[in-house]
Amino acid sequence: MAPPEPPGGSPGGGQAEGPELDELEARLDEARRYLRIEERRDRLAELEDQAARPGLWDDAERARAVTTELGRLTDDVQRFDALASELADARVLSELVEEAESSGTPDEGLAKELAASLVDLAARLGQLELESLFTGDYDERDAVCEVHAGAGGTDAQDWAEMLLRMYQRWAERRGYRVEVDEATPGQEAGLLSATFIVHGRFAYGLLAAERGVHRLVRMSPFDSQHRRQTSFASLDVVPFLDDVSDEVEIDEKDLRIDTYRSSGAGGQHVNKTDSAVRLTHLPTGMVVAVQNERSQHQNKAKAMQILGAKLAERARSERRAELESLSGDRSDNAWGSQIRSYVLAPYQLVKDLRSGVETGNVEAVLDGDIDAFMEGELRRQRGEEL
Repeated sequence: MAPPEPPGGSPGGGQAEGPELDELEARLDEARRYLRIEERRDRLAELEDQAARPGLWDDAERARAVTTELGRLTDDVQRFDALASELADARVLSELVEEAESSGTPDEGLAKELAASLVDLAARLGQLELESLFTGDYDERDAVCEVHAGAGGTDAQDWAEMLLRMYQRWAERRGYRVEVDEATPGQEAGLLSATFIVHGRFAYGLLAAERGVHRLVRMSPFDSQHRRQTSFASLDVVPFLDDVSDEVEIDEKDLRIDTYRSSGAGGQHVNKTDSAVRLTHLPTGMVVAVQNERSQHQNKAKAMQILGAKLAERARSERRAELESLSGDRSDNAWGSQIRSYVLAPYQLVKDLRSGVETGNVEAVLDGDIDAFMEGELRRQRGEEL
């Protein structure tokens, strides 16, 4: 399944639009099969029947599961049906353009309307195709993310803060909500680390493609001689689940609980309170800090959720040790382990070393335009699976 190509041909060229429309219709028909739209319609009817039953909320957990699945399936089916309807409208418009050209009186306005419609349809169909790449059990979930500065001193700490901003801007572009739960400031600038949760459908499936070490090459703003500097920062991602009690059990005897006040440069990312909480899970050495909530109790509860998500991920990875770990490659946060390079000097280039996707528009990437890199990696992973 190839990624969508932008429509070609001139605005007034009806003949150029025909094959393109045929291709979009063929892609939609293929999507009907691999998305199992008819099966989803049947399941949707079952869920609508369950949701209409008067005793649904007698079991609140079951009711939430039903309404959540109902909402997602409704969205999937409605988006598919809207695309099918608009493609049918585009077919009618294409016929009108062809008739006008055949009569010797081409209608440039209709032709431009058709071209614009095909651009929009191709982009939306491409998004539908991208979502079909998600096959993991947790791909639709929210994501718990951690950014850590690696080798490179102050430049690496500044780079970690730049990465945090990049993912925040990316989330905003997609309409996702970002919750920064902890940010530890660097010694001079930037961040040593930050923990944030991205809330939105497929947040984990998308961000899991970003897991790994990111390398930055630039003229250092922290070097008095303004020499070129290479620095590293890493992103770790686990799925955020409201309840992981069926997967892991956390014994409070295994925890060291510290409280402190958030302060310093990292305070710009979180609410400053007197009740920040740091949990250390003694058996594994995992550390989770949360300082964004209004009370110590709320910070501890959120920290327990994040710790549970990380421990559940660890347990899943251990159970699947013979396969690729869900936690990805835990290489050193330094030379030779990066998944992507961001070069700002002596030339400008961002290149993913796994999928080969690259662009010279570094500024756009750092402003959150990273969907092409995510899609490239998801397609690469799917190709390996197949």
